[in-house]
Amino acid sequence: MRTLARMLRIQNLTKRYGDHPVFEGLSYSFEPGCFALNEQESTGKSTLLAVIAGEMVADEGEVFVDGQSLMKAPMQAKARMAYVPGDCLQNPSETGRGLLDKVAAQKNTSVDDSILDFAYRLGLEPHLHKRFEQMSTGTRRKVYLAAAALGAPSVVIADGPTDGLDGPACAVLAAQFNLWASDRVVLFASHDAEFVEACGAKALQVGELR
Repeated sequence: MRTLARMLRIQNLTKRYGDHPVFEGLSYSFEPGCFALNEQESTGKSTLLAVIAGEMVADEGEVFVDGQSLMKAPMQAKARMAYVPGDCLQNPSETGRGLLDKVAAQKNTSVDDSILDFAYRLGLEPHLHKRFEQMSTGTRRKVYLAAAALGAPSVVIADGPTDGLDGPACAVLAAQFNLWASDRVVLFASHDAEFVEACGAKALQVGELR
């Protein structure tokens, strides 16, 4: 049974670029819900999300997902997470359906009707056969958002989830984030105040995570 409390915990996270600290000593325990890093200025939001997702290495500190240490047991921790990066053009020749199938295999699950329904509600039905290099920015992001539903992850991390999305897709995503927030952690960075409000997200600032 999934433990709802403290699905995501960061402890003393620090990241530097050379001598420049991006953030230092961040600690926070996330219970199920929707959380938005939404300050306008550059405060290391994308870097923090990438570190939590295991895509970048922290200089100090630790991340725990469902009690699994990202540093000591990265495979187990990452298996319980989904990550939507800021750059969704990581493999230009891959198709949208190819990404869904690849992530499904990694999560030991399948692309079932519920996943396709979410993808189609985002407007992806005519695009999944296309290569990423043939897609618009918003369409690429929609594919990654659909992939985030695979395997029922405990933690969903998204960097700029509405970037390039049209109004109807934003509404579908807000409803999905609200649904996920009932039993998992949804943590995202966005300047879209209307979307943050529609998700019922708790607004956070990087500097407050202490």
